[in-house]
Amino acid sequence: MIDSVSESAGAAPDLKKTRRQRSPRGDARPIADRLPPYAEDMERGVLGCVLLSPNDCIGICIEKLKAGAEVFYDLRHQTIYAEVVAMFDQRESIDILTVHQRLKDKQLIEQVGGIQYLNALQDSVPSTANVGYYADIVQEKFLLRKMIKACTDVVGRVYEYEGEVDALMDEVERDILRISESRVAGTVMGIKELVHKAINTVEDFHARQGMLTGVGTGFTDLDKMTSGLHPGEMIVVAARPSMGKTSLAMNIAEHVAIDLKLPVGVFSLEMTADSLVLRMLCSRARVNLRSIREGFLAERDFAPLTSAAGQLSNAPLFIDDSSGLSVLQLRAKARRMCQQYGIKLFVIDYLQLLHSTARRAENRQQEIADISSGIKSLAKEMKVPVIVLSQLNRDLEKRGPGERPRLSDLRESGSIEQDADLVGLLYKDLKGKEDEEPDFEQEAAPVKLFIAKQRNGPVGDVDLTFLKSYTRFENAAKVSDEDVPAE
Repeated sequence: MIDSVSESAGAAPDLKKTRRQRSPRGDARPIADRLPPYAEDMERGVLGCVLLSPNDCIGICIEKLKAGAEVFYDLRHQTIYAEVVAMFDQRESIDILTVHQRLKDKQLIEQVGGIQYLNALQDSVPSTANVGYYADIVQEKFLLRKMIKACTDVVGRVYEYEGEVDALMDEVERDILRISESRVAGTVMGIKELVHKAINTVEDFHARQGMLTGVGTGFTDLDKMTSGLHPGEMIVVAARPSMGKTSLAMNIAEHVAIDLKLPVGVFSLEMTADSLVLRMLCSRARVNLRSIREGFLAERDFAPLTSAAGQLSNAPLFIDDSSGLSVLQLRAKARRMCQQYGIKLFVIDYLQLLHSTARRAENRQQEIADISSGIKSLAKEMKVPVIVLSQLNRDLEKRGPGERPRLSDLRESGSIEQDADLVGLLYKDLKGKEDEEPDFEQEAAPVKLFIAKQRNGPVGDVDLTFLKSYTRFENAAKVSDEDVPAE
């Protein structure tokens, strides 16, 4: 809303003494003098339908009005609905007489207007056919009242807030989004319900007979070890520079988006979106990127490139290449991406390029800890797996070539290994080949992904093959001693 300054006719205003005037916009009445949104007739309609035909209507109302009695604005309606639901839950008969008796026994009948008001509710609807429509309107008005309350709280917090603005904006956005999510959000469940749900999960796993329970990566051995990437998990893929961690992450994203047709969100803080898509295009088509950059593209390469371009164009893959993001900005962008596209997997490249706005981050270790915690919170909040790329420190190189990395090699903070549900460390296994000169120029290089941590599964090595010309990882070929011909 724009403020203006009043002016005297023919004279310039005295900006020190002239009072500011608020520009008229919409209804200028103070909010405190206005009634919040509600639909009394619709509230009466819902209760009237329930009293007319409880067996047909109460289930619909409980399903649509998830917040319970508080969705009603009229306190009389809140009381009546709460008692009717309690009677339904206790499997008591529901009609106008039994409801009247229950309210009378609890000394509430006079507060709701007596039997006359109950009769008026029942007579307020011609039939129960539109109970769902009535309930939807009541729910919408309730959400509007929640928005008013949230926004009013925000105004108060803005005037009194003394912390970081980015942190406040993150909290405000989260609160507003929760109002939308409350339409489908669950409630606190007792152990009986959770055990029943766990048994159903066990039966579902048994029925799958080895099928993945999470999002597949496209790498057979990795999927066998992890059973896929699961909602709420933070998956860290770490390596020294030029080991191919970005290629591995994008190969997984490509598989999920193209082969599984699930929406994927990518935050590329290191590479531009154009460079990333060009690399993916060449990887998918198995065309040498260097040949394209140099202009020496063979005639046979055009067909696979065209095919790969068509597949990528139709894939639900969304790339944000904003640089210098804070973890709060990333979470805000991820929330919006989830809301718009229904993302099922996030990829973040890479963790050390993010920064924290928290003032308590006095050093880089604390800043990385804050970033790691924010990413883990994002995975749990959005209920999707999040693949985060990370650097390994130089101590790994001091131990000699081909040494297997350790969790302690994660760069700059031990919080990453604590927050992560799964940690995969990429390396080239050169143990036992110390006398051999490592051939880093070979086209197909054997690479290992060491699963150093997994909350819900085993740890160990996953064998992969890195195709350098195509910046692509493939499943390692299984070759045993018996496959090698005897001399």
